[in-house]
Amino acid sequence: MIAAVDDGVWDVIVIGGGATGLGIAVDAQTRGYRTLLLEQYDFAKGTSSRSTKLVHGGVRYLQQGNVALVLEALRERGLMCRNAAHLVHDLAFVVPRYRWWEGPFYGVGLKLYDRLAGKLNIARSRVLDRKSTIERIPNVETENLLGGVMYHDAQFDDARMAVALALTAVDHGATLVNYMRVDGLTKKDGQIDGVRATDLETGVSHEPRAKVVINATGIFADEVRRLDDQAAETMLSPSQGVHLVLDRGFQPSDTAIMVPHTDDGRVLFVIPWHQRVLVGTTDTAMPQAEIEPRALPEEVDFILRNAARYLDREPTRDDVLSVFAGQRPLVAPLTNGNSGRGRTKSISREHSVIVSDAGLVTIVGGKWTTYRKMAQDTVDDAVAVGDLRPRPCVTEKLRLHGAMPHGDPRTPHAEHMQMYGTDAELVDAFLADDPARREPIHPRLPYVMGQVSWAARHEMARTVEDVLSRRTRSLLLDARAAIEAAPRVAKLLAAELGRDAAWIEAQVNEFTTLARGYLL
Repeated sequence: MIAAVDDGVWDVIVIGGGATGLGIAVDAQTRGYRTLLLEQYDFAKGTSSRSTKLVHGGVRYLQQGNVALVLEALRERGLMCRNAAHLVHDLAFVVPRYRWWEGPFYGVGLKLYDRLAGKLNIARSRVLDRKSTIERIPNVETENLLGGVMYHDAQFDDARMAVALALTAVDHGATLVNYMRVDGLTKKDGQIDGVRATDLETGVSHEPRAKVVINATGIFADEVRRLDDQAAETMLSPSQGVHLVLDRGFQPSDTAIMVPHTDDGRVLFVIPWHQRVLVGTTDTAMPQAEIEPRALPEEVDFILRNAARYLDREPTRDDVLSVFAGQRPLVAPLTNGNSGRGRTKSISREHSVIVSDAGLVTIVGGKWTTYRKMAQDTVDDAVAVGDLRPRPCVTEKLRLHGAMPHGDPRTPHAEHMQMYGTDAELVDAFLADDPARREPIHPRLPYVMGQVSWAARHEMARTVEDVLSRRTRSLLLDARAAIEAAPRVAKLLAAELGRDAAWIEAQVNEFTTLARGYLL
């Protein structure tokens, strides 16, 4: 793929390999536009691998009266469930009721949520009595519990969804390169006609040309905009969300809990995921964007304190297997040249496409659920900017790489294999070729050594972090186990990539330093 970077003029160059950039690459390439995507780190290294793992319409947006945003998100939720069924599945949520009025209040609101989803609705919401609520969420605080209201949204694995998007783009002919940093924009007659980039593995510089360049760098979008115009006004206000990972005993059923009232007015989720439980999230305004944000002590305390109000077995800091933080690229109001400040809950989650005087197309805002619509809107504008021949978007009905219908008899029984979808048979055959490939990478993790090799050969993994954080979710499931697995993973990865002992040592040290930030 590196050799292709400087091969002729591209129709579209996408900067950024998170959810939005990958969605744009899929959209542009499937329309027939020759597309190159460059990512400075790894695909979904930033915000896109650190979400709440939900594909949802946004119950709280409905409460805020933003019906248009909810309608769009519910429709996109339905499309994701259909087009990436191996990664997106139904998840039931229960809102516990401790006051008499909560039944009709939440019941009516969630019935409206069902109606807005229309034909793409997952399942109907309903009111539960006390007994049924306890059966659904066994660890719920039972003192004064009256019952609950159950509704449905969808759940997914965000980093694996990013891998599926990357592979889909490649399947259709796009060129994607990770660890390729964009250092500048090139211009001709005042209009952007390409980028200057550096291969971070070799130090080699590249200057690919394109008819249009798209900035899809999420929380770093303002930085790229200033490569075009140093005086570009700040558009983004980073908001940090933190999640704690606990063992499955804190919510032993397959139903999630939605806590409607926390100290700051947000909702809190307690969600089963990969045989663990995620609890989050926070919404903390941050002064600047960071690629590897860290949870603040007060954020951890906030989650533990609010979770304890609704859980019979109360989690403590000692119960936390991993803690991860991500920053949302919220679109801030612009006032007199400065980004607006204020409570991040009130800043828009909707997306905006901006075109600079020099033709840089920037997409900001949005969320995972609406990635496809964001990509469609961005490419529509990019077509005009680049004077490309208009072609219709085809992603509404496009099955992503590995897509397998729910209930397909080929679906692997082992959860750690389900993420491959239709590729699972190929992966299983690969594992069967060598008994060593079926050895666990760690006793407390569900993955095997052959998946490390597969990630390097077929999923563009380049580092130990790529493998343990995103191709597998080891770092999030159990940070200590991931640290202990790192030396063995590094040795195997070095053999796959042709690296030496010094590389192995450096990789283990780098990953260990990073992973310690996921421990309390």
